[in-house]
Amino acid sequence: MDFSNSFTYTALLLLISLISFKFLSAKLRQKQRKNKYHPVAGTFVNQLLNFKRLHHYMTDLAAKYRTYRLLSPFRNEIYTSDPANVEYILKTNFNNYGKGEYNHSLLRDLLGEGIFTVDGDKWREQRKVSSYEFSTKVLRDFSSVVFRKNVARLANIVSEAANSNETMDMQDLFLKSTLDSIFKVAFGVELDSMCGSNEKGKEFAAAFDDSSALTLYRYVDPFWKIKRYLNIGSEAALKRNIKVVDNFVYKLIHNKIEQLRDSKDDSAVVSKK
Repeated sequence: MDFSNSFTYTALLLLISLISFKFLSAKLRQKQRKNKYHPVAGTFVNQLLNFKRLHHYMTDLAAKYRTYRLLSPFRNEIYTSDPANVEYILKTNFNNYGKGEYNHSLLRDLLGEGIFTVDGDKWREQRKVSSYEFSTKVLRDFSSVVFRKNVARLANIVSEAANSNETMDMQDLFLKSTLDSIFKVAFGVELDSMCGSNEKGKEFAAAFDDSSALTLYRYVDPFWKIKRYLNIGSEAALKRNIKVVDNFVYKLIHNKIEQLRDSKDDSAVVSKK
């Protein structure tokens, strides 16, 4: 075999080896991807179609897959109900799983720059303030009393409904019970949204509930930014409800600040600092 033939043979052998290596590497990466990525359970369209029963729909998927993906136009979302994954995300490696700009942009109009929307230093500052305000002593001296009182009130409402064979929206009742407790603890105000004796409180509770639902709807509405810009549809309704929420809350804050300036009232958690 002459030199030229030997060179051709060697080059051909190298080419075949390179192609084989590329092919096997691609197969290996494909196998790794199959093992790495969780199954696709649906898309944002499925969430949109099941929005009125969204919690039931997501529960059904969690029972079937434990951990799964939902596809949307610009991102894939991973959902998990696996206790090991939940512990890893919320405890073991918490700093690696921030809310991100995506969630921040969706929630900011309603929840502002609070602990439920921010990451990093802003989150740590919010947590520090919350930890200070809701100390064990405060919870023991005041908060637990408020919670027990509202739980008893809730139980009484449920009991009366059961005796009269009346259908109830338990999710709505739990929300109102939570709001009543939070506003009493934070501002010393009897919101009484459960019984509806406070008309302003009743209006606020309805606006907050609607705002929460409309904010959640953003997750399945790819056109929400356009609708917000044009102030139409669900975004126009959200803007109206947030205005009711803001007016009510800012008025309470203003009144509480004035009250704290003039007295040493300790019937709320809000501090003077």
